Order: sequence, then structure tokens, then C-alpha cells
Amino acid sequence: MKHVLSAVALTLGASAMFASPAMARDTRYMLPLREVLEMPEAKEKLDDSFRFYLSGQKTPKVLERLDSGVSNRKTNGVGKSDEDGCRWAALSALIALQDTAKTKGANAVIDIVSYYKKNEVASPTDYECHAGAVVVGVALKGTYARIGQ
Repeated sequence: MKHVLSAVALTLGASAMFASPAMARDTRYMLPLREVLEMPEAKEKLDDSFRFYLSGQKTPKVLERLDSGVSNRKTNGVGKSDEDGCRWAALSALIALQDTAKTKGANAVIDIVSYYKKNEVASPTDYECHAGAVVVGVALKGTYARIGQ
């Protein structure tokens, strides 16, 4: 009986060793930034005198370009649609960019691109978001700037 159990255990161990790993879900979305900026929470948390411009968007006159920065934010996707999770993660990323920009004397973040896993994706209207089984993430990269009104 011991030999039979040993053989079964050895067989199970060997099959687990050669099994291919399960692939985690990573669904890519391109969503309009406008929807994030129109969220009631965005109106509460973002300074209405501060501006965000995606790469390719027309901007007012740029008075001064400052440093560039990256914000990589994640949110719990459990109990939310992927799109809702994306909007929350994007809002969090915008808040972080705004907060850093203000410390540098900027009133805008310009030339914003998606920067998921350090891959730049530029769009004048949309940002990139990735949703997994549990976590939703957005990474944005932009230039802090002072713009004319």
C-alpha cells in the first residue's frame, strides 16, 4: 500500500511540475479621459483651475515646461465593472499628477500619455487601462507646465 501511495504522489508531483502556469487576466481598455473628468468625484477632488491635456490635444500657450512625472495607480476591481475600476484608477492617477505639479508651481499637466509597463501609448482623447481578476491599473506620464489662461 505504501508503494502505491508513493507512486501516486510521485505521479501527481511530476504532472504538477510540467503543467503550464495559469495565465492571469489582463484586459486592455482605451477609454475617454473626458468620462473621468466628468465624474462627480473628479469635480470634488480635482482643482477646477488646474488643467490636463493628453498628448495631441491642443493646449493654451505653454509659458514654462517643468519636470515630467509618472503616476501608476491601482484600484480593487472586485464588485466593480472593469470600466468603473478604470475610471477610479485614472482619477487617482490624475490627483497624484496634480498634487506633484502644484508643488512645482505648475497649473497643468500636458503631453499626457499612458505608460503601462513603461510602454507609451498616446491618444488625444483616451487613456489606457488594464483590468485583471482583482486589480485594475492606470499609469500616466506627463509634463508639468505653467500655461496661459
